[in-house]
Amino acid sequence: MGAQSVTQQAVAVAVAANLPVILWGAPGTGKTSAVVALGESLGLPVEVVVGSIREPSDFSGLPVLRDGGTWFAPPRWAERLARSGTGLLFLDELTTAPPAVQAAMLRVVLERTVGDLVLPPEIRIVAAANPPEQAADGWDLSAPLANRLIHLDWQVSAVDIAEGLAGGFTVPELAHSEPPTLAEVTKSRAMVGAFLRVRPELVLAVPDSPDRAGRGWPSPRSWELAARALGACAHSGTDEAVLAELLLGAVGEAAGFELLSWVRNLDLPDPVQLLNDPHATLPDRLDRLHALLGALVAHVVADGGAPVWEQSWTVVSRVARSSPDIAASAARALAKHRPSGAKPPSTMLELAPILRAAGLLT
Repeated sequence: MGAQSVTQQAVAVAVAANLPVILWGAPGTGKTSAVVALGESLGLPVEVVVGSIREPSDFSGLPVLRDGGTWFAPPRWAERLARSGTGLLFLDELTTAPPAVQAAMLRVVLERTVGDLVLPPEIRIVAAANPPEQAADGWDLSAPLANRLIHLDWQVSAVDIAEGLAGGFTVPELAHSEPPTLAEVTKSRAMVGAFLRVRPELVLAVPDSPDRAGRGWPSPRSWELAARALGACAHSGTDEAVLAELLLGAVGEAAGFELLSWVRNLDLPDPVQLLNDPHATLPDRLDRLHALLGALVAHVVADGGAPVWEQSWTVVSRVARSSPDIAASAARALAKHRPSGAKPPSTMLELAPILRAAGLLT
């Protein structure tokens, strides 16, 4: 798989999972045409908005009188997306947009709001930018805007260009064009949460220079993007190279490589197998226990049935004997998602001190 095809696959996974991404690459390398082709292949209407030729009012809206008050009227491209209910918004040339325009575009990415119009949640957002040194009158991307996007480097492959010119350019084929399930997202969040328990210094690492702040860096917001990307890749069945592109693009190279290596070496038992075998061997490392119970809670929440919920407390009880703090976290999550009609099992009595410490018993 060439460099460009890995990035194209990462973009396709992100668009299917509704993850906001930004493509960094030199002018004239086919970013716009590739994104438009991807949107069309997924049956999404595409709107291309070039930031360098826009004013702040193109995103914050123009004030007009309406029903005795002031209405910030959105532009036509936003109205078309709102009417469609779904679509792909391609924000091009971000680094050639002046800081005032970037600030207005930030609200679109963060709140999906243009003027007084709220875009539907199914609107995907993809941005593109030329590195400031390659763009005329370029600016570094502001840190708040950069931290809300997954950053991907768009590289040109001579083989891909030659084949595309000869036989037409193609778009990646996705195993799934829909977003990951609730269970997959919950499991990936639990995995990232378990990783950050053992590497708490990576939760927030604000860059110390404008150029680094304009790319991916660790924050609670970008870790959420990384967790969703992890779930999306598991759902789509992509290889590790695509997952690496998305993780490093969300939280930066150092933190992304650490998470990737940690996930690769987890080797956790399947939650279903764990529930069916009360004597299955449990991990001895605390980070693996955190990840295992997170995956178990995700499975129980996705199942939604009382029998599985009651059965899961046996596993929590076993963990509590050696790691009560880890068990308390899982117990809190399970108690929050107790199904209707589920009865507290007898194993919960063994957990009374832990449940009381977790605020679940008086």
